[in-house]
Amino acid sequence: MTLPQLSESPLVRHAGLSYFPLAFIARLPFAMMTVGVLTLVVAERGSLTLGGLNSAAAGLGTALAGPLLGAAADRFGQRRTLVPVGLVNAALLGTFPFVVASSVRDLVVLVLSVLIGASAPQIAPMSRTRVVAIIRRAVRADRRERVVNGTMAYESAADETVFIVGPFLVGLLATAIAPWLAIAGASVLTLVFVTWFALHPTGRIAPAGQTSTAQAPARELARFRLLTVVAGALGIGFFFGATLTSLTGFLADDGSGDRAGLLYGVMGIGSAGLALASAAFPARFSLRARWLAFGSLLLAAAVTYACARSVPALVVALAMLGCGIGPTLVTQYSLAAKLSPAGRSATTMTMLGSAVVVGQAVASAATGLVVDRLGADAALMLPAVTAAFVVAAGIAHAAWAHRHPAPTPA
Repeated sequence: MTLPQLSESPLVRHAGLSYFPLAFIARLPFAMMTVGVLTLVVAERGSLTLGGLNSAAAGLGTALAGPLLGAAADRFGQRRTLVPVGLVNAALLGTFPFVVASSVRDLVVLVLSVLIGASAPQIAPMSRTRVVAIIRRAVRADRRERVVNGTMAYESAADETVFIVGPFLVGLLATAIAPWLAIAGASVLTLVFVTWFALHPTGRIAPAGQTSTAQAPARELARFRLLTVVAGALGIGFFFGATLTSLTGFLADDGSGDRAGLLYGVMGIGSAGLALASAAFPARFSLRARWLAFGSLLLAAAVTYACARSVPALVVALAMLGCGIGPTLVTQYSLAAKLSPAGRSATTMTMLGSAVVVGQAVASAATGLVVDRLGADAALMLPAVTAAFVVAAGIAHAAWAHRHPAPTPA
């Protein structure tokens, strides 16, 4: 699509050409947070276990506070919620390097990590809420479904790409200058871009959920078919945490653990490309089939990763992993959008987002323990275990869907 064609889009015309780059950059601090905490604590305190625990603490803080921040935005508006939350988070991130480098007890560092995670601005769901609200106001009824589907595909790809770019930036800054710079950079990005995102004109748009559409009962969120998708997202989180932490542990044996984020970014090559290209897959290549196909590719690549014992071999395996992880995550979000109960789309997306965060946090802590107690070679096998979990969730979803056909097939 050319720039003139893009500017003619009702969504872009109402949001502005600057909106999507701004929303993308504003997500980066979140993706840098858990990896930056892990890298800095390992560098300053010399314990991968403690680093993993702090990364997990930040992730769990985000998962617990995220729905509360979303509810606050629905009640008071995004501007009134994001501006103070962003300022608090920027201040906590800026303080963290000084606290880690000081002589305070590990418990204090853990508490600060929880607070950093709890105050992390929820840019991804806020962005989805804004664009859906714009589409419902600016796009003709007969085109809304197509525009919403395409926009959600982009949003999912943006989320997944940020999870790759964020750690890459952490590794680049840690390798080129110092581990503390990644956290300091996240603080600056939060202060500038989250505040800018909060004050963007689209922040005045009322949430799309504030309509007269009847809302399905909350029990509809507990349907098995939807829960299998949430489980798949949890598996993706497990994969992210196990891969990054095992990679950090392997490189730390040679004294180059701060390069983990840099090598981790190799996954972004195939991941970003295939995630964005997934919108062009033919309809006959169903979402269930995509989950199983790319999940199996992820599992095969994870086995290759487990067998790697050199940096070049790890780079090849990481590139292969990217080809599986991107389309799998986008497919899960697409399924969630289709299976979301009426009036519960924001809640459904939050469930998947929280599952990814919790999975990453838990796997980071567990993998750190494995590295410290059994060694980095043993930890390299864990991404394969998590990939198998993702495939198993896909099989469960496909089996249930086959036995209980839905009115709107995936």
